[in-house]
Amino acid sequence: MEPTELTAGPAQLVLTATVARRYYVDGRSKVEIADELRISRFKVARLLDQALATGLVRIEIGHPGTIDTDLSSRLQEQLDLRTAIVVRTEESDPAALRTLLGRAAGDLLTETVGRQDVLGFAWARAVASTVPALGGMAPASLVQLTGSLPRDDLSMTSTEIVRDIGRLTGGRVTFFYAPFLLPDEETARTLRRQPEIARAIDQFRAVTKAVVGLGAWGQGQSTIYDAMGASERRALGKAGVVADVSGVFLDESGAVVGQEQTARMICMNADQLSEVEDVLAIPYGVAKAAAVLAAVRSGLVTSMVTHDAMARVLLGGSVLTESRRSAG
Repeated sequence: MEPTELTAGPAQLVLTATVARRYYVDGRSKVEIADELRISRFKVARLLDQALATGLVRIEIGHPGTIDTDLSSRLQEQLDLRTAIVVRTEESDPAALRTLLGRAAGDLLTETVGRQDVLGFAWARAVASTVPALGGMAPASLVQLTGSLPRDDLSMTSTEIVRDIGRLTGGRVTFFYAPFLLPDEETARTLRRQPEIARAIDQFRAVTKAVVGLGAWGQGQSTIYDAMGASERRALGKAGVVADVSGVFLDESGAVVGQEQTARMICMNADQLSEVEDVLAIPYGVAKAAAVLAAVRSGLVTSMVTHDAMARVLLGGSVLTESRRSAG
């Protein structure tokens, strides 16, 4: 039975809007749409019927809820993402944005995660914001992907994230107690050999979906930047870092840099992250727009939940200008 507008999850809702937009606005045929989206033409027909029946398509494509289906489908198409969910909001306060986006990301995971999945969670404030919305998610296996950073303003450690989700869903949890950032590579290497950490790292290869943090390389825009010393920040700045994806550093082109710094962290490295089928980031604040674009170019981030102000900057092609203006 096809879900209705009231029961459909965010991915189904965006897919319906994407099909409707291409058919009614772009003038594509059902066969063309089926080929482009890799679904059957019968499903295209059902989605178009559903869009009409539920009122998603009237004179224009729209949705009265908090998800902007038009921006979502445009962002997904332009950035070639597996899934893009754009939340319509007037909020600009970071904490409020995290709450809204966390709820949408939680709904997306609840819709798309199955019992057979192995779901990895890195540490980030945006990642922690998904926890309250995951009570209805399937009991997938859960793996902690990073250590934690010792900060007074953080409500939840990476260990607590996966343990709390496990309590909500009943999923099997693999976790460990360790810091995210170590003094040097040798200390990190030694710590990775500890049994509980080694057991979690061994599970990295099984992860099918991951939820990661995405920060811009600047004060207040990345918890890793804020945790590092001045000399380390300068070294990574000289290497061209504009983004960090839970400990993986990227330059503007999306190339991986700063591997020696990642080597002293307890986290997935770039090679491990690239093997994950679907990696979800939850970026907020247009100051991070250049970092978002770098993460997409890298291919490491494949899905995104964000807000309409960020989506418009990314779609408008003024990423670097807006990022620098907001950071200033």
